Amino acid sequence: MLPNYSEDYLLDKQVKILQPIDGYRASTDAVLLSAMLDDVAVRDNARILDVGSGTGAVSLCLAQRLQTRKVQIIGAEIQPELVALSNASAQANGFDFLHYLETDIRQKPANEMLAPCSFDVVISNPPYSADDLPSPKTGKATAHNMQAFDLGGWLGFCLKMAKPFGRLYLVHRAEALPQICYFLQAKAGGITILPIYSKVGQTAKRIIVAAQKDSKAPCRILPPFVTHNASGAYTPMAEQILRGGKTFAQILTGL
Repeated sequence: MLPNYSEDYLLDKQVKILQPIDGYRASTDAVLLSAMLDDVAVRDNARILDVGSGTGAVSLCLAQRLQTRKVQIIGAEIQPELVALSNASAQANGFDFLHYLETDIRQKPANEMLAPCSFDVVISNPPYSADDLPSPKTGKATAHNMQAFDLGGWLGFCLKMAKPFGRLYLVHRAEALPQICYFLQAKAGGITILPIYSKVGQTAKRIIVAAQKDSKAPCRILPPFVTHNASGAYTPMAEQILRGGKTFAQILTGL
């Protein structure tokens, strides 16, 4: 049985998403993260894993862009009510190649669809903190706060699920960058960092990090991406991504 939910939309109504009325709801972070994946780099028959898929926003946006391609997208989420809603969202959009599974990544996955080293791409919007005061609402607390786990364990699972030389993408708070680089060291290379700023002149609040398992390529930092102008409206580049469904590779030089 589905929890009480609202019918919402992403990408300027290109994607329908069902979200709990009283619980975790998708943010722009998920849409920005999905845009980091360059569609050109996705081969036919590629398998993509969305770790901690929540309401499915990341993978639903990916499915919208990749629906004409031969791919399989799987979301792994610990909260059964969000799994049910996400599968309903996938069905509502006609994405028969997108499936969500109830999964506790702290345990060895029992489902054969989640075999280690079987995904070309692993993408994740993990909980941002173990220390922040948790929300009194269980769903939000689970989504926002690590539960008897840490970022190293989360990234370790993501790397374990990726094929040799598979690609990893995640969004996180900017202050987590040292931890992310530490945990990826000697396990992945070609680390690409995109700093995200709310407005010009402010410090970056978010980062998107891309990396390739087993790679020895050097790290690089991309030009800053600003989401809002001085008046509070989306910048032209943010508009293209958040409403137009473009990828960063399509609008940024050097990605």
